[in-house]
Amino acid sequence: MYALQKQQLIEYGNKLIDNNYTLGTGGNLSTFIREQQVMLITPSGIPFDEITADDIVVMSCTGEIQEGARRPSSEWRMHGIMYEKRTDLDYIIHAHTMYSTALAVLRQPLPASHYMIAVAGKNVRCADYASFGTEELSVNAYEAMKDRKAVLLANHGVLTGGRTMLEAYTVLEELEYCSKVHLIASSAGTPTVMSDIEMANMAERFKTYGQQ
Repeated sequence: MYALQKQQLIEYGNKLIDNNYTLGTGGNLSTFIREQQVMLITPSGIPFDEITADDIVVMSCTGEIQEGARRPSSEWRMHGIMYEKRTDLDYIIHAHTMYSTALAVLRQPLPASHYMIAVAGKNVRCADYASFGTEELSVNAYEAMKDRKAVLLANHGVLTGGRTMLEAYTVLEELEYCSKVHLIASSAGTPTVMSDIEMANMAERFKTYGQQ
């Protein structure tokens, strides 16, 4: 079941590796089938280029495995809480990107120093630290990601989401780009942060950007 969704998780997992957004088995991806209330998530500890459709785990958001012989990603709770509590996210990506993770190591939020961060929100918060795979981390991530489509995970990595896998991945790309620009600008001076009014304007303009 869910052959197309499983293949999409595999495809985008490999894109994370190909674009240097994570290393080894770091990171995980999922999608939520709302009609059946099931989550499809990548397995724990298997390199992305070795994952097959049979390795994808089908489970509930609270941990009951319905299909698959593999252990799900250790971060399944962090995916599950988003699907349980939000209706605007059907795809989640967790990765260990370089520049946005650098901000997470500093435990600093990403402010609106570049307008493209509007794809995620008016800024991106950094969640309080908790050990990987824990309920505490999932709650911290959920709280810090409210009204946003991305969150930095202190001393860990990033989490992004969207209504489509493309949107979740685009948010990840823009978060990484804006984090890189912000860190480079910070090394030369103090970046100028745009106002909430302008970021609200950007959010509205993005709704009609491109080919509708």
